[in-house]
Amino acid sequence: MLELRNITKVYNPGTVTEMCLFDKFSLTVGDGEFLSIVGSNGSGKTSLLNIICGSIPIEGGEVLIGGQSIGRLKDHQRYRRMGRVYQNPAMGTCPNLTLLENMSLADNKGKPFNLGIGINRARVPYYGEQLSMLGLGLENKLNEKVGSLSGGQRQAAALIMSTLTPIDFLILDEHTAALDPKTAETIMQLTSKIIKEKKLTAMMVTHNLRYAVEYGNRLIMMDNGQIVLEKAGAEKERLTVDDILKVFTDISIECGN
Repeated sequence: MLELRNITKVYNPGTVTEMCLFDKFSLTVGDGEFLSIVGSNGSGKTSLLNIICGSIPIEGGEVLIGGQSIGRLKDHQRYRRMGRVYQNPAMGTCPNLTLLENMSLADNKGKPFNLGIGINRARVPYYGEQLSMLGLGLENKLNEKVGSLSGGQRQAAALIMSTLTPIDFLILDEHTAALDPKTAETIMQLTSKIIKEKKLTAMMVTHNLRYAVEYGNRLIMMDNGQIVLEKAGAEKERLTVDDILKVFTDISIECGN
C-alpha cells in the first residue's frame, strides 16, 4: 500500500511567486489498484507523481510504502520498487544504444555498478520473450539503436523496461500523450495487460478522459492540489466522460472562466 500523509509542497518559497500547491494533502493507494488521475494543467497531477518518486522535495508530510516511510530514500533508491513511463518516448531509453543494451541496463536496475560484461547473453532469450508480448516485432530489433525506432515502439519498449525487474508500483505520466491515436490505443491495451499479468499497483496521469474512464478501477480528479472527484469500484464503472466533463465545467465556472 502506498500512502501520502499530510503532504505540503510549496514552489518558490520566500519569493513573490511563492505558491502552495499541496497543503496537508493525503492519499492512499491500495495494493493492486489501478488509479487514473485527471485534472487541468497545474492541478498537481505530475507534481504528485514526482513527490512519490522523490524527484522533488516536500516541505512537510510523509510518503510511505507498506507503512514504512521512504522520505529519506533518493529517487534512484525508490525506483528499485517502482517503474515509471514518461510522456516523452525519448525519456526512459538511451537512443544511441541498441535495444538489447537498453534492456540490459533496465535489467540491472538497482544493482551495484561493477567492472564486468555489460550484457548477459543468457538473458537475451528472456528479453526477446518480454518484447514479443507487445506484438510489435521488437524481439527482432534487439540489435537496432533505440533512436531509430518509432515513438510508439520506443514507448512500448520503455513500458517493458520499466517492468523488467520485479516492482510493486508502475507510474504512468501521460505516457500516451505524444503518440498518434492508433499507437496510443495499442500502448494502453499493453499497459492494462502488463498491470494485470504482473499484478502491479498503478497510477496513471492522463488528459485522455476516455482512457481514464475505461481503464483502471479507481479515478480521482484534482484541482489546485485537492481531490474534487473520486470514484471507485462499481461507481467508477458507471462513470462516463460526460460526468467528468461536467465537473470540469463546474470548476471552470467557479473560477470565472
